[in-house]
Amino acid sequence: MMWLGRAGRGLLLRWGHGGAAPRRGAEVLVSAAGGESSGIAEILMNRPHARNSLGKVFVNELFSALEQLRFDEKVRVVVFKSEVKGVFCAGADLKERAQMDDAEVGHFVKRLRNLMDEIAALPVPTIAAIDGYALGGGLELALACDLRVAASSAKMGLIETTRGLLPGAGGTQRLPRCVGIGLAKELIFTGRQIDGQQAASIGLVNHSVPQNNEGDAAYQRALTLAKEILPQAPFAVKMGKLAINRGMEVDIASGMAIEGMCYAQNIPTRDRQEGMAAFREKRPPLFIGK
Repeated sequence: MMWLGRAGRGLLLRWGHGGAAPRRGAEVLVSAAGGESSGIAEILMNRPHARNSLGKVFVNELFSALEQLRFDEKVRVVVFKSEVKGVFCAGADLKERAQMDDAEVGHFVKRLRNLMDEIAALPVPTIAAIDGYALGGGLELALACDLRVAASSAKMGLIETTRGLLPGAGGTQRLPRCVGIGLAKELIFTGRQIDGQQAASIGLVNHSVPQNNEGDAAYQRALTLAKEILPQAPFAVKMGKLAINRGMEVDIASGMAIEGMCYAQNIPTRDRQEGMAAFREKRPPLFIGK
């Protein structure tokens, strides 16, 4: 483990499983913030020579990062961030894809679909900080996150139809659930790219912010949003996410039943008792996630 300074805050970098050292040239890193940001984990995408495109090694390391975070009870929010300036994720690695036969392509795209499902299934809130291009599979990755923040200059689009393809890692399903069927069809049929401001206007991202000189305005806004989530009761937040995600897949009557089951799991928690006690005593609650 190693302490690094970044933008005035300490980062405890945890490499691989069990604190093992990262291999040289790792394309995905996991970091956990300290101090007032304790509880925020970051998945850092760092494949500069290929603009964070979704190659085999990159995808394998993303799977490993998710596995590392899934059972970490100290993590309350996960932020996806690019370490490559001007790019979030450029989508498929078409050079690598060109070396695959048809069967290999089908298998790899299925693995990409599974990756996005794993991101969506993380029990804690996830935020995509889009400070540059998020195209094709890169936007599908962002769509798998719960929340999205984009720089106003960032470019986003499911551009697969311009390459003779269609979105295959969840884009045809998550985009219409996010912006509506009509807009999703228009964006997929045309392969159009839109900027962060346009994305905010149609509900594709939660917030759009002007880019700064450092090129990390979306990341800074994502951190602010993560810090707003941090003080809330972790188990209640997890149950809220589960109720929303599962409820969106069924009719409203079934969704209400799911909400009831999630609520029932929260009733016996110590955090619920703490919330009630803090309200009576007119003090801020101190939640522990149990």
